[in-house]
This record gives sequence, structure tokens and C-alpha cells, in this order.
Amino acid sequence: MSTPSAIRHDWTLGEVEALGRLPLNDLLFRAQTLHRQYFDPNEVQISTLVSVKTGGCPEDCAYCPQSLRYDTGVGRDEQMNREEVLERARAARDSGATRFCMGAAWRSPKPRQVQEFAAIIGEVRQLGLETCATLGMLTEAQAHQLKAAGLDYYNHNLDTSERFYPQIITTRCYQDRLDTLANVRAAGLKVCCGGIVGMGEEVTDRLALLHTLATLPAHPESVPINQLVPVEGTPLADAAAVDPLDFVRIIAIARILMPASHVRLSAGRTDMSDEMQALCFFAGANSIFYGERLLTTPNPAADRDRALLQRLGMRPAEATAGH
Repeated sequence: MSTPSAIRHDWTLGEVEALGRLPLNDLLFRAQTLHRQYFDPNEVQISTLVSVKTGGCPEDCAYCPQSLRYDTGVGRDEQMNREEVLERARAARDSGATRFCMGAAWRSPKPRQVQEFAAIIGEVRQLGLETCATLGMLTEAQAHQLKAAGLDYYNHNLDTSERFYPQIITTRCYQDRLDTLANVRAAGLKVCCGGIVGMGEEVTDRLALLHTLATLPAHPESVPINQLVPVEGTPLADAAAVDPLDFVRIIAIARILMPASHVRLSAGRTDMSDEMQALCFFAGANSIFYGERLLTTPNPAADRDRALLQRLGMRPAEATAGH
């Protein structure tokens, strides 16, 4: 790999919008060139996401089938017990995942819930896996508690631009999300933060989201880019599909703005062709979720992903040393 270019945190929105106007070939060349400076271009980091507490969320996120406000057929499940979580973690590790992500449909966790999660985190880590959690809004004290338990990453997506955000969620504001990210950073946790494409936003909203992420004091170590999975019963059930090349552009721009971050192809891959995913990898995506479900929406089976990576001459990245 060549000497890495300097990582910037001072991007202007105008510069980001200029990237969005580049011819696709020029954009992809720039993204792939940067990608090779920071990563092996043929390695993909593998994570598995498990919903340990599904449904019953009081928030009104327009894309989410777990909201109490929508009739989507998603029940309100009890939280998985410790052994169920560990069983899922072992299966994830054995299938090739190096990071185990645990999600719970809460607005923000109660002290008892944080304590229960803290106990599980240590045991998952002992299996040789990196750990990630997404539990809603956190105070700085809660973030410190999870860090002390051995949590590696905390996921808290911004979802979209600050301008478009009120059209998607009204039960919390954009600053609430930024405050949680600041609390997570203050505790010394790594950050997983990205957004969703295809909720009816303008291209300028997608670029503004990436601009916000790229001008944080520290870039998120993982940047999940989700393609909306429309779910019957949610306000976005009839959202128009995203143009595949527009999605590839967002991956490439994320790679250019945050060259040392893992850019993850997240939700929506079941609707992506192998060719579209290959273009995303070329554009700089280097992380995916293994497993047949992402919380409540479908995901490609692990054997299909392994076959695709083999066809592309790519391979899963090995576990990080010390995990």
C-alpha cells in the first residue's frame, strides 16, 4: 500500500457536493485509490447483528417495523437470556464473523438493562469476538459502564441529514443523536454510525449526512450505509427504490471522506444484485453483515455471501488481534 493520504475533518459541504457531481468513473477511481492506501482491497470485515430485544419501541422512526406505533406484524418479544445470546455469538464466530453486534429496541436503556448487557458483553468477548451494541440513547455514565465491561463499538446512526430528519423521526431530535455519539466517544468506545438511503430524501440530504459524519472530531470507525427495506405497515412502505448507481456513489463518497473507516454494506442487500455489490466493494465498501436477518429484515445467507466473495477473489478479514 502507498503512503496514506492525510485524513481530513474540515470538509466543506461544497466540496462534498462537488464529489457528487464527478463522473462515476472518476469518482470510483479516486475512491479505490484511497481505499488501497488504508486497506487490503480484497478483504471484507464480517459482522453479525442479532436482535436481543425485538419490538415495542416507543419511537416513531418511519422506517422501523419495531415501533409500537405501526402495525407491521412484529411482536413485542422478551429480551433474550444470556445463554441464547452466547449461542448466537458462537454460531456467528463459527460462520466467520469477527464482530458480534447486539441490538435492543429501546429509546434509551434503563440502569438494570445496561447492567444486564454489561454482564453479557464480557462473555461474548471471551469467545474471541469484537463486541458492538445498539441500545438507543446513552448517557456518558452508561457509555463508561459498557466500556468497562469490554464493549468495543457502539452503534448509533444519524439516519439522514439534519434538514430531512424531522420528516422521518419526531420523538427525538438530531442533537439527541449527536449527544449520544459524543457520550460514546468520551467513554473511549469506538463508533459505528451511518445512515439510510431511500427514505424519500434528496441527493443533497445524503451528501449532507456524509458531510456531518466526515466533520465529526473523529470519524466513525464503522460507517454502515443502509438501503431502505420498505416494510408493510410503516409510513415508508411505498418508498421508491434507490437507483443502484446512486447508491454506489454514496459508498464511494463515504470512502473518500472517511478513508480509514470501514464502510459497511448493511440493510437492503437482499435487493442488490451481485454486480451491484461488486461495484460497492470497488467503490470502497469493506464490511458486511453475515446472517439471514438484520434485526427484523432479511439478509443474504452466509453461504451466498461466501460464494460471492469467492467469485470476486475476496476473503473475510481475520479477527483483530486481542479479540
